[in-house]
Amino acid sequence: MHVNPRALIAPMMLVFTSGAAVAQQATAPRIAYVNPQALFQSAPGRAEAEAAYKKETDSYRIELSKMSDALTAMVSDFQKNQAKLTPADKGKRQLAIQAKEDTLRGRQQELEAQAGERQSQLMAPIMEAVRKVLEDIRAEDGYAMILSSEPGSSPILAADKNLDITERVIARLKTIAAAKPAAPLKPPGAPAAAPSGVTRPKPPGA
Repeated sequence: MHVNPRALIAPMMLVFTSGAAVAQQATAPRIAYVNPQALFQSAPGRAEAEAAYKKETDSYRIELSKMSDALTAMVSDFQKNQAKLTPADKGKRQLAIQAKEDTLRGRQQELEAQAGERQSQLMAPIMEAVRKVLEDIRAEDGYAMILSSEPGSSPILAADKNLDITERVIARLKTIAAAKPAAPLKPPGAPAAAPSGVTRPKPPGA
């Protein structure tokens, strides 16, 4: 499961601010930062979520591959025999090919939407755990805010390495995960898929 940490994590943890903390430390607010990519890679449950996602979507990649193969065979048969077809039959074949191509395209879009929804479902509890640990540490240490230091997109150009609490957040997440049994990943209400790599053959005459 290819997940963009910037898309899933960084927006959540860009800034955690407490009005009370800012008011109490108006002269010298405490600030820390984390690397969201490192948090995502080390977050407990991520590997299990990715494995569940792959297992649930593999059969749908196969489905799309079979649909694509059937369309390819239909186009190939048409190209081999079109010289012998009457104009009426040729038109019928072309319409059938176009209809099958439309069906494949529609199914691919449907499965891609289901895949995105399922990915969000699997990642939601992991992201919520990260958010909670960040807020807990922010409150415990009196940080006014915790910034994202994602490489390549962070507004932080230079900072004291001692302000980086990434490893502390990871350690807290692992401690929490070890203290309670892992909840089973519930299957989706509807199958999901992450179709990719299916190339539609060109329709006749294209």
